[in-house]
Amino acid sequence: MKLKKSFKGKKLIVFDLDGTLTFSKAPIRRDMVRLLEKLLEQKTVAVIGGGRYEQFRQQFIGKAKFRKELMTKLPLFPTSAAAFYRWQNGWKKVYAYELSAPAKKKIFAAFREVFRKINYRHPQKVYGRVIEDRKTQITFSAVGQKAPIPIKERWHGKNDKLRTRLAKLLAKKLPNLEVRTGGSTSIDVTRKGIDKAYGIRQIRKALRVGIKDMLFVGDRIFPGGNDYAVVRTGVDYVKVRGPAEAKKVIKFLLAKR
Repeated sequence: MKLKKSFKGKKLIVFDLDGTLTFSKAPIRRDMVRLLEKLLEQKTVAVIGGGRYEQFRQQFIGKAKFRKELMTKLPLFPTSAAAFYRWQNGWKKVYAYELSAPAKKKIFAAFREVFRKINYRHPQKVYGRVIEDRKTQITFSAVGQKAPIPIKERWHGKNDKLRTRLAKLLAKKLPNLEVRTGGSTSIDVTRKGIDKAYGIRQIRKALRVGIKDMLFVGDRIFPGGNDYAVVRTGVDYVKVRGPAEAKKVIKFLLAKR
């Protein structure tokens, strides 16, 4: 994790959610909320993630309870910025690029075909839905949307190459859509061109902040990771290994020296 003094001058800090501000699908912790409050007093903070708005509410904003004047400086970009919400006396949807019904039908069919092709079998026990319609995104979660973190990590350790293979086969079946791995057990499908590079561009446009004035913080900034797309934008970034390192980044940004 490389932290440069120049990062302290950034006007906008963009955080990934799962694996960065929080553990996967877990509520944000109080110590992280306190640090984000202090950061919001000094800078604008945007949060982007693969989950839909309802997941953001359950996991993040519904738990954080920030002061209203700070929430105006906290734009949210669920489903990799296929949707955008901002605070205007309540959380208001600015846009949501939903998948069409024919596109969704095609995606579900592609998953079934790929599963048959490689004789994929779902685990005997799954936690919640395996394939979820998030309106702007269809997400496959190998052990279910609500799986405990240890279960996800165990599956990831044994099957990540299989997940990559599934994603590549899906991409061939869905050339007009965006297919990428997300988190530790997921595959996300969105409209073409919607990834976190798109998210950074949307954030720049919506907030009128230049790329040079932004810093992105995420846990999957490596080839194949769902945060890696931000590298294409030229934004400065910090790769972290979870919430503990994300807190160190915030403390560094808050420090006067």
